[in-house]
Amino acid sequence: MKKLFSWLVYPVVMVSAFMLFVQLQSQGFSLQTGTYISIVTMAMLISLLELKFPYSAQWRPSVGDVRVDLIFMAVVQLALPPLIGFTFTYALLEPGRSLGLPFVQLWPHSWPIWMQVLLMVLLADFLRYWLHRAAHTNKYLWRLHSVHHSVEKLYWLNTGRFHPLEKILQVLMDSLPFLLMGVDEKILGLYYIAYATNGFLQHSNIQFRFGLLNYVIGSADLHRWHHSKEPSESNTNYGNNVIIWDLLFGTWFLPKERNVEALGLQEEAYPKTFLGQLRAPFRQ
Repeated sequence: MKKLFSWLVYPVVMVSAFMLFVQLQSQGFSLQTGTYISIVTMAMLISLLELKFPYSAQWRPSVGDVRVDLIFMAVVQLALPPLIGFTFTYALLEPGRSLGLPFVQLWPHSWPIWMQVLLMVLLADFLRYWLHRAAHTNKYLWRLHSVHHSVEKLYWLNTGRFHPLEKILQVLMDSLPFLLMGVDEKILGLYYIAYATNGFLQHSNIQFRFGLLNYVIGSADLHRWHHSKEPSESNTNYGNNVIIWDLLFGTWFLPKERNVEALGLQEEAYPKTFLGQLRAPFRQ
């Protein structure tokens, strides 16, 4: 049963997230409420699955880990995006619309919803791939991104451990272009559900089996190597939702004969607290 579960858990959780969203929409919930309920429900489900089917007993988080990651999740993933969206709307979107700029014509609004969601996933991941790759090769971007790589145990909650400045850069890549093109709010909602749920599963401490999916999605199998303490291993697998850009540009990495070992940064003295990590990129 455990072996069967390890094959089914990823598709079942992802499909459940979309089905819950559709069900909430049919019951009259607002788009924003339905999106948040779907994401929070999947987070709770994944948390229970981590307790029941852990990949590594050593990856169970301490109280201190959970405290720091809760703060990051609340500040960077929940509080900051609406503020960024408000700023973008009044600084860029409204002026662009008033000038009649032809961004809207660039998006295939007449396509079926599922095709638009798939296109957004592919395009957003393409932009995020190059930002993510630059974060590992540019010393200034790495200062910000090292906050995310400071985790030494992977579990779903540290999906949200990003420096606020890096989060702003990410939103510039995976939200602003599509807002400028007037992508339908339902498409955006479905994209955010896919992005959040897959992110939780990428980082989760659950025993998975992916098989050929490792050549399609940004799986936990691949992302664990991305968090390796060895730079030659962690400078790979940059994909968020899909992994096709890593395959195309030569950064796909998945050894068959061994599992990932130590996670985190090589700098042993890296700050562990929320405020310490906010200041970390600006230290000498």
